[in-house]
Amino acid sequence: MTRMLLAVVLACAVASGLRAQDAPAPAVDPLHRPFDAILDIYVRDGLVYYNALKLERARFDRYVASLGSVDVSAWPRERQLAFWINAYNAFVLNTVIDRYPIQGRAASYPPGSIRQISGAFERRTFRAAGRALTLDQIEKDLIAPLGDARAVLALGRGALGGGRLHSEAYTAERLDAQLDQAAREVVDRRELVHVDIPNAVVSVSPIFSWREPMFIEQYADKAAPVFASRSPLERAVMALVSPLAVRSEADFLEQNNFRMAFHDFDWRLNDLTNRR
Repeated sequence: MTRMLLAVVLACAVASGLRAQDAPAPAVDPLHRPFDAILDIYVRDGLVYYNALKLERARFDRYVASLGSVDVSAWPRERQLAFWINAYNAFVLNTVIDRYPIQGRAASYPPGSIRQISGAFERRTFRAAGRALTLDQIEKDLIAPLGDARAVLALGRGALGGGRLHSEAYTAERLDAQLDQAAREVVDRRELVHVDIPNAVVSVSPIFSWREPMFIEQYADKAAPVFASRSPLERAVMALVSPLAVRSEADFLEQNNFRMAFHDFDWRLNDLTNRR
C-alpha cells in the first residue's frame, strides 16, 4: 500500500511538473517582448538597476528605436494604451541612463533625481509612432484621451513617488488585469496614499490632482453615499481607495471625519544600484 501511494504521488508530481513546463507564457505583443525581458532582468519591486542597464543597453536601445516607426492609429484601444504606457516607461529609463549617474544642482529636487535633468519631461523628445513627443505630451495628449485613469498609476516617472514600475511590459491581452494591479497598489504605498488615522488625515499623491479630470470622470460617481458632500476629486479618490483599504482603515474612512491633503511628490530616483 505504501509503495502504491508513493507511486501515485510521484506520478502526480511528474504530471504537475509537465503541465507547468507546458503552460504557455503570458501573451506579450511581439513588439514589446524585448522590453518585457529587459524589465524582468533590471527591475525589482519597482526599483531599477540603472547602472547595469546602462552598461548593457544595446538591446534596450534597439527596442526604443523600434517604437519610432510603428503605426498605431488602427490598433484597438487596449493595444494603443499598452503601447503608450510601455513607450513612456521606456523613454523614462532612457532619459535616466543617458545621464546616469545624474548630476545636478537644482535645490528644489533631490540629488540624482530625474528632475535634475533639465527638461526631462517638458522638452526632451522621443520618436514614437512616427512623431517626436515629450513625456508630458505622451501622458497628456495620448494616454489621457484613451480614458483609463489607472494608466496614470502605471507610469514609473523614474521616481519613488510614481507608479511602481513592474518587471513586465504592458500588453493588450492582459491590460485590464495589469492596470487593476497598478490601482490596487495605491493602498500599499505611502508615496501614493497614506491613511493617517491618529491625525484624521488622508494624504494622497499629487498625481491625482495632476490628472484630476481623468479620475473624476472614471471614479467620482462610484464613491459610497457617505462621501457625497466631498469634492468630485475627493469622491474619486475614495471610490478608488476605500474598497481596497484594510479593515481598520476602511472603517475609519467610512466615518468620513478626515481631512484630505496632497503631500509632496517624492522625486528621489527609483534606483536599486546603491541600495542595501
